[in-house]
Amino acid sequence: MNGAAVLTLGLDIVTTAAILFTVATGLLIIFGVMKIVNFAHGAFITLGAYAGLVASELGLSPWLGLPLAFLAGAACGALVERCVVRPLYGRPLDAILATWGLGIIIGELLTLVFGREVQFVGSPLSGTVDVLGEAYSVYRLFLVVAALIVGGGFAWLLGATRLGLATRAVIMNEDLARGLGINAGWVRFITFSLGSGLAGLAGALITPLSSVDPNMGVPWLLNAFMLVMVSGASLGALLAASVLLGGAQVVISSLASPILGGLTIVVLAALLLRVRPKGFAR
Repeated sequence: MNGAAVLTLGLDIVTTAAILFTVATGLLIIFGVMKIVNFAHGAFITLGAYAGLVASELGLSPWLGLPLAFLAGAACGALVERCVVRPLYGRPLDAILATWGLGIIIGELLTLVFGREVQFVGSPLSGTVDVLGEAYSVYRLFLVVAALIVGGGFAWLLGATRLGLATRAVIMNEDLARGLGINAGWVRFITFSLGSGLAGLAGALITPLSSVDPNMGVPWLLNAFMLVMVSGASLGALLAASVLLGGAQVVISSLASPILGGLTIVVLAALLLRVRPKGFAR
């Protein structure tokens, strides 16, 4: 490979890691606090993508589609937590099955409203920018900034707010947190809504790079699930997993086959968990 190809490959690794990190953060938040895997995460990603599509079709600014996608995901997540997930606290397997079925239902409802055809959303940033003499997509570079904002905002929320303090208390010892007067149910509600909102935001962010259809969230759910499993509840571990496993995906897709690349994260995560059950988490 020449220098230009190596530079492009490196930029692809960085931007792909940023995309994976953004997609998986909402799932990580819910898993860290509630100790359940939200298998409706892919449906919330799809919901956010369609929110961006609706904003585009209404002639609104593409940037406005991002907060709309977050609000759509958060509102749906709030409803799901109240009506579906809350009665299943303490029954993680039942919660997984319920959210899996819910994801299917949301996908079918989106199909009824929007149809099965593939649709496209324009990018809010078009064109390329010069990076060390090579032209590279300005929107993919923007996604790195978006990932930093999401990760930084999450770290600030956990470390510098009362909600973050309560959340960390619930993560560490829920019974003790309740004894200290923390409303664990309210923390769970906020957490699930926030995680769902981030999934919706991720859906809107990735649509300019792909297409929108009722099943678009499924492959993203699978990759996000494996990344969270090797990360535990650690945001830093999630970042490391996104860089290493996402980088491996890019390399294999570029040098071997995109089909093999699509399996890379799942296979490597499974092997890592076999050798190191805690994955990248300390």
